[in-house]
Amino acid sequence: MMQMMMVWPRDHEGMKGAKIEREAAARVWRFAQPYRSKVFGFLVTVIGGAALGLVPPILFGRIIDDVIPNEDGGLLTFYAVLIVIAALFTAVMSLGERWWSSQIGEGVIYDLRSALFDHVQRLPIQFFTRTQTGTLTNRLNSDVIGAQRALTTTLGTVVSNVITLITTLLAMVVLEWRLTVLALILTPFFILPYRKIGAVQQSITRDGMDHNAAMNATMTERFNVSGALLVKLFGRQNDEAELFSHRAAEVRDIGIRSAMFTRGFMIMLGLLGAVGTALVYGLGGLFAIQGSIEPGELATMGLLVGRIYQPLTGLTNARIDVLTALVSFDRVFEVLDATSPLVDADDAHELQDVQGRIEFDDVSFRYPGPDESIIASLETSGPEGEQAVEAPTLDSLSFVIEPGEMVALVGPSGAGKTTITNLVPRLYDVTGGSITIDKHDVRAVTQDSLRDAIGVVVQDPHLFHESIADNLRYAKPDATDAELQEACEAAQIHETIAKLPGGYDTMVGERGYRMSGGEKQRLSIARMLLKDPAVVILDEATSHLDSENEALVQEALSKALAGRSALVIAHRLSTITDADKILVLEEGRLVEQGTHTELITDSGLYSELYHLLVREEPSIS
Repeated sequence: MMQMMMVWPRDHEGMKGAKIEREAAARVWRFAQPYRSKVFGFLVTVIGGAALGLVPPILFGRIIDDVIPNEDGGLLTFYAVLIVIAALFTAVMSLGERWWSSQIGEGVIYDLRSALFDHVQRLPIQFFTRTQTGTLTNRLNSDVIGAQRALTTTLGTVVSNVITLITTLLAMVVLEWRLTVLALILTPFFILPYRKIGAVQQSITRDGMDHNAAMNATMTERFNVSGALLVKLFGRQNDEAELFSHRAAEVRDIGIRSAMFTRGFMIMLGLLGAVGTALVYGLGGLFAIQGSIEPGELATMGLLVGRIYQPLTGLTNARIDVLTALVSFDRVFEVLDATSPLVDADDAHELQDVQGRIEFDDVSFRYPGPDESIIASLETSGPEGEQAVEAPTLDSLSFVIEPGEMVALVGPSGAGKTTITNLVPRLYDVTGGSITIDKHDVRAVTQDSLRDAIGVVVQDPHLFHESIADNLRYAKPDATDAELQEACEAAQIHETIAKLPGGYDTMVGERGYRMSGGEKQRLSIARMLLKDPAVVILDEATSHLDSENEALVQEALSKALAGRSALVIAHRLSTITDADKILVLEEGRLVEQGTHTELITDSGLYSELYHLLVREEPSIS
């Protein structure tokens, strides 16, 4: 039992002082409403199985009282056949119980898991920038699995034990109420010690969770591509093996400790059951000697008393199992209840026939503060005393990009260039002013239609661990092979792909690590071209290209961007000088704008940055 708790971690800290709240239980039940007919079938099989389980003890008593004294072989055969039939039907009921419980549990968890994935991916980028991926996936994994275990295992165990206990007690009271009272005398000894024992179990499980988390964190960090590369480059394999061995030893030791404690606890419960059974046989034997009960009734009571102590043993863990399940559900519901600040307006309309005119009108923006978290328990909080309102990133920014214009953003690090590119596709909402595309406020159109009109290529493009073709078709799922090739030729990557043994079916590896930086960027450009957007955002999209490839891609981009509005964070001289307009930013303000020729003669910030870029060709951003 404790080993199971080690596998499916429980939030025992969250259960301290916890009570089984009706509201939480009611919400879980509402979530299971579509499975009401299956719950009814489950209860029927549990009750049927518990009732059939009474047949063998009762018939055994009848054999002693009716068959043996009368030497009635026919009746013996009849009772034996009934016992076999009862056993067969009990097996069928047990199988049915498990089928129904798994149908309910797995069905609810499927719904829950699908709803969680859909909901989380719709949360704004703000949430993901402030949440550790491991923490989020652990919440979605461990707590969903905890809820799953509750519905598929705990539900069946608790309900079955309760019904078995009730039906057995009823049968015992009918047979001999005095022995039933005697059997119940030891019941408090099953329940009362569990408060203290439960605290020890919580402590052991909590330690096990901590040690498991540390060991799993080591594996997760060291086994991804970046971690493995770092270990190899610094030659720390032996040190890492020693660290992992130490943490694995802690898991081993706490596992042994939990196993021994659990076995000791179960032995104690078993001894209590044995004492209860001995008392029933002792007093029952005295009643049989006195003739107040039949020997067969004593035998039946002896068998039934075991059916009391067995479910009592199982139910001693019921409270912590149920609390664990409700905590898991609460944590899952916390994610499902999270509301996104970025939602479509009730009257939002589709953005259609986009021409590409973009206007920033007195735009101000600050990133959300620590008091604006979406899921506080998951998001990283700032230091104590941190101001809730952060300084504005953009301040009273106004400019216009006409259809077909290529506009370059220039400025020192932290000037707000990337923030501008995030506001256009509405990854964040402005805190002041407005952004319009073709005179439509981006907050008044649907997010899907807005982002359908915008193509983005970033400095560090992300590729999924899938084939090149699958990564390209992420932009256009129904793209033909000819369209893939055309886009890749425009991005100057087709010849490279053609030389690979698998061609377009080549797996790119985790985050595209099998591809060079320049190849990933060109694939990202091809993916953008395949989308065929009206507005293009290039966030230093050519920074990883060598001079030869850059010239080819710039030529391809100049053709591909014809007739499209382009917002480019400038990294290369060619991007700056070829731009129709240059916006120069400093501390979130627009300090200069114009063409390269106009700005280079003004001896302002742009001239200073440009000459710095000429001297050392890395980046000015």
